[in-house]
Amino acid sequence: MITSPLLDQTGIIVLFIYLFSLIGIGLIGRFSKKEDSLGDFYLAGRGMGGAVLFLTLYATQYSGNTMIGFSGRAYREGFTALVTITFMCAIIGLYFIYAPKLHNLSKKHNFITLGDFIYYRFQSVHLTLLISIISIIALGNYILTNLKAIGYILEGSTGGQVSFVNAIIILSLIMVIYETLGGMRSVAWTDMLQGVLLLFGVVAIFFIINKEYGGIHSISSKLQITHPHFWAPPDWSEKRLWLSTILIVSIGVSVYPHAIQRIYSARNASTLRKSLQIMIFMPFFTTLFMVIVGIVGASIIQNLDRINSEQISILLLVDLAEKIPNIFWLLVMFLAAAIAAIMSTIDSALLAISSIVTKDLYYKIKPKSSQKKLLFIGKVISWMIMSIAVLMAINLPQTIWQLFQIKLELLCQIAPAIFLGVHIKSINSKSILLGIYTGTIIALGIMIGNWIGIPLPTKPLGFHAGLWGLTFNIIVIFGFNRYGHKILDVSN
Repeated sequence: MITSPLLDQTGIIVLFIYLFSLIGIGLIGRFSKKEDSLGDFYLAGRGMGGAVLFLTLYATQYSGNTMIGFSGRAYREGFTALVTITFMCAIIGLYFIYAPKLHNLSKKHNFITLGDFIYYRFQSVHLTLLISIISIIALGNYILTNLKAIGYILEGSTGGQVSFVNAIIILSLIMVIYETLGGMRSVAWTDMLQGVLLLFGVVAIFFIINKEYGGIHSISSKLQITHPHFWAPPDWSEKRLWLSTILIVSIGVSVYPHAIQRIYSARNASTLRKSLQIMIFMPFFTTLFMVIVGIVGASIIQNLDRINSEQISILLLVDLAEKIPNIFWLLVMFLAAAIAAIMSTIDSALLAISSIVTKDLYYKIKPKSSQKKLLFIGKVISWMIMSIAVLMAINLPQTIWQLFQIKLELLCQIAPAIFLGVHIKSINSKSILLGIYTGTIIALGIMIGNWIGIPLPTKPLGFHAGLWGLTFNIIVIFGFNRYGHKILDVSN
């Protein structure tokens, strides 16, 4: 749909000056380190204050899907896309269930990774390794989807002057450089800048678009004629899908390993709670705004197919740039904000994988390694993971949405180990282990079976495969926890 470059030479130069400036922030993070330790590198010395913690949580929570995907969905579905606000709020609600208590445990026992908590709580190497491997797969998937997205955005916005492949390579190098320079400090401080840019970009595009196109009331009146289905009440099937989406996204996202690292990094539990309290309101200033932008776009630019509808925010800015002199800066800022949102998720996931491989895998093999040696290994792992992700992002043929689904289906299966492990002392490692295996096999069986042509619905009875897996996961946990010892006694 967009056939000409969105950015001229000046715009491209300004964008890349911003991107390369992030390496400077990485250097500042390196010079600010207090010691050569895993706690200092991966958790910023466990001293992250309120403003930094809030902005890094915000930038990590809202990826490029916020800037592109939410408005595209609203363009296609209308006001029903407001359900996205619900699951973004639900994520924060789930944090409150376990995050403060997990933070206190991390302070007391010096956790670095999710695996540290799992081993402390369940005393099972097998379970710790399983959850670590699932986390790595999910995080690698997360990096991969966002690398693909960032490649498409840069290639499209520059009219091919920066190719898909070059975009991925250049931005990957920038991210891995500043991440290995300063660890969590560099990631959090770049997240601060990216979070501010993201919030300002979303608010700016929302108010300018609504002002220039007559406001939401005028747009709604027009859409009642041109898109009456936008107001149609959902049927029971759609309501089930809404519920399923809210559950799969909120549960899966709330246990992101890189979000858990930020929970560990908070200065204290009070700082964590205050940051999460502010986060509750952010869907109304981010998700809601982008949904309305998509709805406005449906009244201005009609008959876009699914792929082109994902570009609706950018298409509106192009239209505005032709009508309003000196507004081209907004297009540059919006693209920078979209790229920043994606980078903030990739660098966080990369740091989390590095810490998991270093602490939960390598350290188990080489327990006598010094902190300095572990830091070196962690940085090497970051470069290796990013290199592999770049190669896969360039060559892997699967769609972004399929990859995104895999991530959530897997993460849902480790959620009981965290939520139940934090609060219920009687839950044992064997029940959690068996539950995860059961849930993962069921979830992936449904998804993969459908992909290879087995006549299975992708969402049996309207619910995601990951939720079916999670349901049996929890049944097995409580069932085996209660009766498992009797079964083992009989078998012996």
